[in-house]
Parts: sequence; C-alpha cells; structure tokens
Amino acid sequence: MTPHILLINPNSSQATSDMMHAIASRAVAGRVGLKTVTASRNSGMIVTPEQLAASAAQVVELGSDHGRECAGIIVSAFGDPGLAELRRKVAVPVVGICEASMIEASQGGRRFGVATSTPELIEAIDQRAHDLGLAHLYTGIRCTAGDPVALASDPALLREALAGAVRACIDEDGADAVIIGGGPLGEAAEALRARFDQPVLGPIPCAVERVLSLAGKAARVSQAM
Repeated sequence: MTPHILLINPNSSQATSDMMHAIASRAVAGRVGLKTVTASRNSGMIVTPEQLAASAAQVVELGSDHGRECAGIIVSAFGDPGLAELRRKVAVPVVGICEASMIEASQGGRRFGVATSTPELIEAIDQRAHDLGLAHLYTGIRCTAGDPVALASDPALLREALAGAVRACIDEDGADAVIIGGGPLGEAAEALRARFDQPVLGPIPCAVERVLSLAGKAARVSQAM
C-alpha cells in the first residue's frame, strides 16, 4: 500500500472536507498520498465548546480505524479534539492543526496571534497555547463579528472580516505572525497570505509539514532498529 497521510475532518460537512483535502493535497505536493475522512455524527461546523468536546469521540474512532494503514494522522479542527487520546491508541504520528500552526508560528521566538470566526472557542484555543508552553509568545485572539456559520457561507465577506482580525493582531497586539484559526477557514487563509508583510499561516499546511516531519523521523528510527 502506498504510504499516505490521513486527514480527519471532525465536523460533518463534506464540502469542508473537500476544501481541506484540496489544501492538504497542495501542501503534500506529491510527497505522499492523502486520504480524508469525515465525521458523521458531529455538527456541520464546530463553533461552541460543547460541539468541540462532543467531536472528540468520533475523531478517536476514525483515527483508530485507519491508524494501521497510514503514515500519520491530522486532526483538522482548530481545538484539536481527541488528539491526546488518539495518540495513545495508534502507533503513528498524530498532529492537530492548532498545535502544528502554533508551533510553526512561534519559530524563532516569534510572537503570534490567532484570527478566527468562533468567539465561543476563545478559551479552548487559549488553553492550547498554554498546553504547548507557548503562552509567553501568544498575543491572543481577534474574532470576526457576527454568526460564524453565516459568515462561512460568504467567502468574500469571510476574507474581509478575517483580514480585519489579522490587522488587529498585528497592529494592536504586536503579533509577528498570525494564524487563521480554523479548518473551515482554510481557503481564506490561503487568500490572505499575500496581503500582509507579516506571515499569515494556514493551519492545514502547517499540520501537513509537521506530520510529514514526524513520520519521516519515525521511519528512520524504525529502520535503524
């Protein structure tokens, strides 16, 4: 079987899965195969702490079902639901898009912020920075106004709203790099990168690079044993 990375979409939107798969495919750039699976029991877009917590169970199920067949797994929701438990259950590297993007954004001691559309998840995202030991570099979150589900349905409006949040992270909070905080915001992240002098990071490409790096290290260790 050709080695591949498994991308798990913890929400139940197939359109979101298709979008994230396209972004991850470009990031993979032919280095390895890619398979994307979609949760069936969760909300169409994760916007509350309750939805985030509830999504973890199926993330673990999907990852456990496919973990023996792949080289690594990406959990593609920004709160990294089920990440720790899935790592305990499979023998391949597992990364979350929040974790991967925060690690990438903080490289070289950069101060980084998050621009997102889900204000109810601020506490959960803040906690990830603390869990990763990056709180001293974390400038916080700037959120778009209005209903995140409605905003996501209008790509042009979403881009402009996120652009304002990115600018606030840079100008008001002093961020050297800004993460676009959400798997469903992946296309907006791609579009915004060229609009700012400071790095604007899409979490899905960050996760692809991290999981490939970890999978490569794991393969080298296995070959040396």
